[in-house]
Amino acid sequence: MKPNVKRLAAVFLALSTSITMADENDWTKSLWGENDEIGAANLMSADLTKEAAGLVKEGKVYSLGLILDSNVPAFPPRSMSVTILQPGQVNNSGLGPTKTTYNDDIYMGWLGIGSQIDGLGHIGVDHVYYNGFQGSEFAQADGLRRLGIEKVPPIVARGVLLDMAKYFGKPMLPEGTAYTKEAIMGAAEAQGVEIRKGDVVLFHSGWLDLLKEETRDAARYGAAEPGLGMTGAQYLTDIGVVAVGGDTWGLEVIPFEEGVGVFAVHQHLIAKNGVYILENMVTENLAADEAYEFMFVLGHAKVKGAVQMIINPVAIR
Repeated sequence: MKPNVKRLAAVFLALSTSITMADENDWTKSLWGENDEIGAANLMSADLTKEAAGLVKEGKVYSLGLILDSNVPAFPPRSMSVTILQPGQVNNSGLGPTKTTYNDDIYMGWLGIGSQIDGLGHIGVDHVYYNGFQGSEFAQADGLRRLGIEKVPPIVARGVLLDMAKYFGKPMLPEGTAYTKEAIMGAAEAQGVEIRKGDVVLFHSGWLDLLKEETRDAARYGAAEPGLGMTGAQYLTDIGVVAVGGDTWGLEVIPFEEGVGVFAVHQHLIAKNGVYILENMVTENLAADEAYEFMFVLGHAKVKGAVQMIINPVAIR
């Protein structure tokens, strides 16, 4: 019996295609090589930085970080406190003939609290992290041996704010409102902005209103949230953004979308695409000024081996 050459060729082609697709979809392999530890930060360039600087027309600066204290809501069991001391100054008049006195402070707490950046060592899939690094090999009690927050370069990029509260026609979006691909595209079109490769995208929902004194409901704030849905996350990573943030404690929509797993959006952004997450961003003033495009600047404390970091990025327009 003669072999059916056409049939064999078709089978071979199908197998080859499936293998190629599997290789392309292997999220454990970074686009930037086996030693890559900074993910989407590789997309930044001198040219994009200069383009971002060109967005500064008024010189107005927006602080995007929350003021922190021991009462700030945090993902359990996180907490923080500050203790003020006057070292070596008890029962004396100070140091030397000038009687110099000073205060020092001790910070006790978690680094993933308040306004924060989630590093690439934060979220994994069954203990496998960005670029296929195994948690058992790099996550040590005294610090990460890979993907530490100190590896993250300063992030200077074009920033885009999407006012999702305005898009949905509400002062504050209710929990469970998902930013789908369609919603993100619709909001961007309504605002006349384009999301581009190398951008930092921020979402405004009004959710931080629940931490204001006059409308405070910390329990509701931390129990759920509006946020990024899976199709929205996939849309942003397809474009090639560097970071995604919002005015909520966890960025992604909670309760989770039907059919979407626990913090699967975190997994998609961080573990599978190396995209940084910025949480508890103060976006209210940007939204009020309709500042939808700006220069985004983030530098952070380079604590070796840390997973996350408290931040106060700025937007400049």
